[in-house]
Formats: sequence, structure tokens, C-alpha cells
Amino acid sequence: MKSLHPIRSHEPLPVVLAGARGHGRSHLLNVHRLEGLGLVRLAGVCELRPLDAAELDGIGSPVQSEDFDALLAATGARIAVLSTPIQTHADMALTAARHGAHVLLEKPPVPSYAEFRRLVDGLGAAGAACQIGFQSLGSHAVPAIRRMVEEGVIGELVGVGAAGAWVRDEAYFRRAPWAGRRRLNGADVVDGALTNPLAHAVATALALAGADRGEDVEHVETELLRANAVESDDTSAVRVTTTAGPRVTVAATLCAERPAEPYVVVHGTRGRITFWYLRDRVLVRRDGRDPVETAYGRTDLLENLVAHVTRGEPLWVPPAATGAFMRVVEAVRTAPEPRGLPASHWHFEAGESARRPVVDGIDALVDASADTLRLYSELGAPWAPSPRTEAR
Repeated sequence: MKSLHPIRSHEPLPVVLAGARGHGRSHLLNVHRLEGLGLVRLAGVCELRPLDAAELDGIGSPVQSEDFDALLAATGARIAVLSTPIQTHADMALTAARHGAHVLLEKPPVPSYAEFRRLVDGLGAAGAACQIGFQSLGSHAVPAIRRMVEEGVIGELVGVGAAGAWVRDEAYFRRAPWAGRRRLNGADVVDGALTNPLAHAVATALALAGADRGEDVEHVETELLRANAVESDDTSAVRVTTTAGPRVTVAATLCAERPAEPYVVVHGTRGRITFWYLRDRVLVRRDGRDPVETAYGRTDLLENLVAHVTRGEPLWVPPAATGAFMRVVEAVRTAPEPRGLPASHWHFEAGESARRPVVDGIDALVDASADTLRLYSELGAPWAPSPRTEAR
């Protein structure tokens, strides 16, 4: 198999960015930051509508084209950063690999497990490195917590719970044609609370359980609901039974009463570890001891990809480390259509740009799920369906 790395070059690596608006702008600014460090240069931008002078102010004058294939050929890009619709990820990543480029791929990597296998196999055949954009997995807290669990700091691992209570108004689901869709023009999209906006909660919980690979998943239970008039879920819960035994439960909503910072709780027989992954903060509570809170650093995933390509440093989030997350995506994809929440259990409130649905009592339920490792139906939510289980 041909290998494209390491490059062993001191020259800045040419980078092409596909998708430079919306969330993609954060990638544009990060590429520019790494330009200042002499690590990369922005060689090209792929957008359906070219960036204007204001959008490129202070950034430079990269080649622009809506033809990704041609842009890769014209620029000789060695790295492609993909922040495009979910259903385009696999094809674009493999196109980049065929042009000799390594890939930073936004999460979720792809909308189905079959596409995941096609992506992994294709990248392997091309010898291309790929980093999946779960920024929380670049936190130095993740390996630190895993070491604590392995060393028995909180006793035997019982399970891991995660909670995500976010506020999104109706305009959020109008931001792009694929937003809030399970399928679009016959192609899987699987955009939902668990698989996209709060996907970090799922992936981080699995990582802290030491169950991040596809083969680590025994089966998945899902409860998918929606208050918004969309196809996808906006209020959901999932429980993953791992092959090693511990369970991972995630409760998420985009219809919170009040926005809250998402977190993951690692449950042990003699204590708990709480990780607020947006801030890299960790609180360790141990029986008979005072709580200890610690702040950790974080490795930028594009910077890590550059170091991998040029110096052979290990990737923080290779595709294999997202296999268990993709098992959850597959369970959501193959589950029945999300159930509409009864109108008697939610109401509208004014949002920043549009009205937003609020599910009554959901904030407490999300927290209770992380605390007890139970699904909504097991917590007595009157609107919750019975869990649906997908075998491995």
C-alpha cells in the first residue's frame, strides 16, 4: 500500500478548505492561525459562492473554485479540511486522498456505518491520514481520565453518562437544506441532536468508557423524539452496552428550558469524575476525600494532523477511534422515525431569531439520565417511547 506520510518537509503545507462559511469559518481562521506559525498556507477554498473581499480580509487570496477535484489538482494541496454537508463527506474525503491529500473531516464523519467502512477502506488504500473533527477528543483531560479509571481512582467502572441541554430556535433548522433531515434526495443525512450538535457528548462518553471502536459495541438502545417540525430528533436518549460490560448513556435536547454546558460523568464504585468538555474542566469526587477540580490543555486537531504528516506524531482522533460513535449513528439511522412530542408537554418561547420549542421539565430529565444511567422512559417521562434496541 502506498503511504502518503510522513512528508519530512520544513515548507508550509498547502491546505484546501471545503466549506468556509458557517462553522467552516472557524476552520478558515484556524488555518490562518497556523499560517502565522509557518505550518501551513491556505492554497484554496471550495465554496459554491466564492468568499468576498470582506470574508477574506487579512487572510489572503487563495485560489477559489466550486470544483473540489479541480481545486485539489490546481493547488497541489497536501491537506484538505472538509466542513461540508454530512452526506458529502465520504466522497470528498476519498477525492482528496486520490489527489495525495490528507484529511481533516468534520464530525459526524459520515451518515451510515456502510459509508464509514467505505471511507476507512478507501483512505487506507490511498495511504491517506484522516483526523475526525471531534475537538473534545483533543482535550488532554480524556487520556488523564482514562488513566484515572485504569488506576482505580474511583474504584471499578460502573458506566458513563452524558448530558446535553441546548437551546436552538426554529431558524437553526433552516440554516441549510440538510439541517434537521434524516434523508435528502434519497441520500442518508442523519442530522439529529445525538449525531451532530451534541455528537461530542456521545463520542466523549464512549472514549471515557474505553469503548470508542466499532467492535467495542454490543448493542444500542435509542429513544428518538422531536418537538420541532423536522424529520430528525431534537430530544433523544441513547444507551450503549459495551462488549466489556459498562454502559454508556447519553441524554440530549435542543429544546432545553435554559441552555447548559454539556458534560460527561464517569461512574465508579467509589466515586465519580465529571468532565465539562467545552472548557476542559474535570471534577473528581472520591468517597471520603475532598473534591478536586483541574483544568487541562487541548491539542488543536489540524495542528496535530500537520505534526502527524510531517513528523509521524500519532493522531488524536483517527477514524478507528470513532467506530463506536458510528455504531450509534447507525442505530439512529435505522431506528423508526422520531416520535413527535405531544403538544401538551412542550410550548413555544421567543428565541434570538425565531421562536423555539421548549420541552417541559427536560433539563431535569437530561441531568437525571447522566446521574442514573437511565433513559427517559425509565425516568418516568410520560412522552417517552419504550427503548428500541439495535443488536451489533
